[in-house]
Amino acid sequence: MDKCSFCGREKKDTNLLIAGISGHICDHCIDQAYNIIQEETRSHSDFDVSQIQLLKPLEIKKFLDEYVIGQEQAKKFLSVAVYNHYKRLMQGSRREEDDVEIEKSNIILVGETGTGKTLLARTIAKMLHVPFTIVDATVLTEAGYVGEDIESLLTRLLQAADYDVKAAEKGIIFIDEIDKIARKSDNPSITRDVSGEGVQQGLLKLLEGSVVNVPPQGGRKHPEQKMIPVNTKNILFICGGAFDGIEKKIGQRLNAQVVGYSASKNREAIDRGNLLQYIAPQDLKSFGMIPEIVGRLPVLTFLHPLDRVALRNILTDPRNAIVKQYIKLFNMDNIDLSFAEETLDYIVDKAIEFKLGARGLRSICEAIMIDPMFELPSNGEKKLHVDLNYAKQKLENVDLKVLKAS
Repeated sequence: MDKCSFCGREKKDTNLLIAGISGHICDHCIDQAYNIIQEETRSHSDFDVSQIQLLKPLEIKKFLDEYVIGQEQAKKFLSVAVYNHYKRLMQGSRREEDDVEIEKSNIILVGETGTGKTLLARTIAKMLHVPFTIVDATVLTEAGYVGEDIESLLTRLLQAADYDVKAAEKGIIFIDEIDKIARKSDNPSITRDVSGEGVQQGLLKLLEGSVVNVPPQGGRKHPEQKMIPVNTKNILFICGGAFDGIEKKIGQRLNAQVVGYSASKNREAIDRGNLLQYIAPQDLKSFGMIPEIVGRLPVLTFLHPLDRVALRNILTDPRNAIVKQYIKLFNMDNIDLSFAEETLDYIVDKAIEFKLGARGLRSICEAIMIDPMFELPSNGEKKLHVDLNYAKQKLENVDLKVLKAS
């Protein structure tokens, strides 16, 4: 009777039994052998940061310009941070003694929803030569509660590095929606804030740099798994959040500072329409971020609200512009799609009216294009020109309250 030469299982006890010249191997033993090879490969990492072709900050920003419209200051801060991160890694890879140790500068990006925080992170991930992952802070809770543990950030980075620990220890983590873990109350002793201050306390050791035991399969669901130690000293953290309502905190601080004879002049100099540009670390503390977290995110920058010109450019200019995507989709069905200039202006006007930001442009385009995307691939038409009347007609058929609520 055929049976596995390694474990002795009979053919009826296996899903697959592969025959060799003088023996057999079952699917269970194949899986086990694969896991052993993976484990051995991890312990002999061939990640060599010295082989990376280092891009200068201007070159990094030029790449970002192809995909992201505006936000010059945020792109400049990100470019410098990534460039310095690579230089830190290269300093660590050189064996010579050096009395100056470059410390990492974690970043926090503050901006309204739809201004491009996550897009910046996704775009910069395309050009990086180190592992990069984007995680959402809203799912994080303190250890022992329902939700994801803080260590799951490093699990995602390990997955991005194909479980190469040495590569992951030189990676970059983008934490989105960081404002959602703000302290819920000014008095931390009232209740146990397990998804707010508790998460912030847990993040401290990661941001500062320490050796963390990471569950490779994601925490409490697999208690028997072998932990992987990961040193976070050289991992760069970039955080992004909308911080909805922080303008009130900024306004209160600015008014408190404006006293004395020059009060009226200073008030005139302040741009009340965009208070976010005056953001300071103390405003994050007032919003609910604990001082220790603010101190470990030393580079603070903001994203401008998108004006009409920026929204108009977003529709057509970037390499992956929304209009270009629709033209490509229709072209795959051999349909020639074009948009009138006034149609594009109308889409921008609607996005501003509904206060949806750049994210709303796609919602409005989708509402206009859903019927032709449904009908044209089947009816044989080879050309579609979307003029203003066509766009208005299609948008009138959609319940606009849905767009406003989104």
